[in-house]
Amino acid sequence: MEQLSTLDAQGDPEFMTSLARGLAVLRCFADERQPMTIAQASRLTGLSRPAVKRCLHTLVRLGYAMQTGAHYALRPKVLALGYAYMSSSSLAMRAQPLLDQLRDDLHESCSLGVVEEDEVYYIARAEVSRIMSVALRVGSRVPLYCTSMGRVLLAGQGRAAQEAYLRRTPLVALTDKTETDPAALLAIFDRVGEEGCAIVDQELEVGLRSVAVPVIGRDGVHAAINIGVPAGRVSLTELRTRYLPALKRVARDLAMIVDRA
Repeated sequence: MEQLSTLDAQGDPEFMTSLARGLAVLRCFADERQPMTIAQASRLTGLSRPAVKRCLHTLVRLGYAMQTGAHYALRPKVLALGYAYMSSSSLAMRAQPLLDQLRDDLHESCSLGVVEEDEVYYIARAEVSRIMSVALRVGSRVPLYCTSMGRVLLAGQGRAAQEAYLRRTPLVALTDKTETDPAALLAIFDRVGEEGCAIVDQELEVGLRSVAVPVIGRDGVHAAINIGVPAGRVSLTELRTRYLPALKRVARDLAMIVDRA
């Protein structure tokens, strides 16, 4: 998780440090997905334990969190914060029925993602029940460099933006197939841009393959849509010949939504 120290106000008199601290504490619950102690939240956010304690106390008083012994957990009221975005995003709302239909047609999970803070943020998802260690849902974040949606989104940026991203991003090998060489990744981004799709084979997680295409509006790439499949059941050839055409059809429908928004 990005620690609060990287969100320094840098002399900005309008910056509310107390609000930034509270949001950092809220965000660490999304990363851990379980009740946390003050010490755990302090480690994740980079804040002092007294600062975290005050944030959690305030969240409890406002009804956004609850305390059980030494552990804190979020309450349902916090959903209003996330769903305020969902209800105001015409792309996410209108994409959901299309994703649901695509899932039902292909019997595979599919998602819509956008770039935010150098990561892919999932803003809509339709999933089937599969046992995978990567639990993805609306609000999930995954790296750009080693995911199909991330590569599609990066391919839609200029070379200078791609190079700047690679310089500031730790390129970690999440599996033995993960590409981490910057020059090789730049070549991949070029190929993705030329082909209009990205296929990733077990670079995010062993056993998981995915294919993604861009959602392109009049002013460029707005989002990406993907399908994830178990590698042991779906070949790379089938991913390209069966799943990719269906994905492109949905992306074209979403592009029209973007242009009307």
